[in-house]
Amino acid sequence: MQLPEDFTTIESIFVRHRNALLLRGQFTPLYIDYYLHLMQHSIRPPGQLDQMLKDALAILSLQLVARPWAETIAWTVNLRAPRINLFVTGGSLTEAVTGRIFTEGVREPDRNFFYSQTTTNEDVAPRMSTVEVDGTDPVAWLAQYYAQSEQRPARAFRLPDESFALVAAQPDCDLEWLAGLDEAAVAAIGVREETTLLETRRLRFHCGCDLARILPILSGWKNRLDELFHDDDSITVQCPRCAANYLVTREMLVTR
Repeated sequence: MQLPEDFTTIESIFVRHRNALLLRGQFTPLYIDYYLHLMQHSIRPPGQLDQMLKDALAILSLQLVARPWAETIAWTVNLRAPRINLFVTGGSLTEAVTGRIFTEGVREPDRNFFYSQTTTNEDVAPRMSTVEVDGTDPVAWLAQYYAQSEQRPARAFRLPDESFALVAAQPDCDLEWLAGLDEAAVAAIGVREETTLLETRRLRFHCGCDLARILPILSGWKNRLDELFHDDDSITVQCPRCAANYLVTREMLVTR
């Protein structure tokens, strides 16, 4: 059972007279779950990549709350340097986000590309978007993504105490005010501006993968076990969403 304090609560706030939407949250609870996940599966990302993934998880969480409840969003960013794929995904209905860094077998692009996929239900094709981004900061990617894909301004901010905020333009937004915001001004919006709390949602770091979901992926190898295992009795299989490691034995596949 997950207790309320295990989740990060994100507020969706309308900034009156500025016609902007403010999303904000404090991400320590989500990061604790993330680090427990790393410890459980002996994952040790380098410091720069670790921070990049944490920032991307926070920005995706804010974006989820800016969007309708039913949406599931997945972002993949293919970077030149460092040569990695950063992947994050989540949904408000599942109250969860997850993600990982791919460092092996990553093609080197000529530019940095940000791929977004938004899914609402199985009967509707996912909405896809590809934009070119500069740099390696997920906070900066958000503004570039909105400008090219959403075609309206939005900005993300890294605040003290593992807090983040996103400010997105709504119709008739005060664009000069939005462009002039800095971290201090965003932190003070609740004091300086007239605001209305629209809703709160909660999210945690959670993938939901387990052996029961991993084994069906390998079912096609059932008649080619020697190709899969070679001379070994077991292999380690990694979850493509969160990099969790699972030990799979020959017997597990034979008895399926």
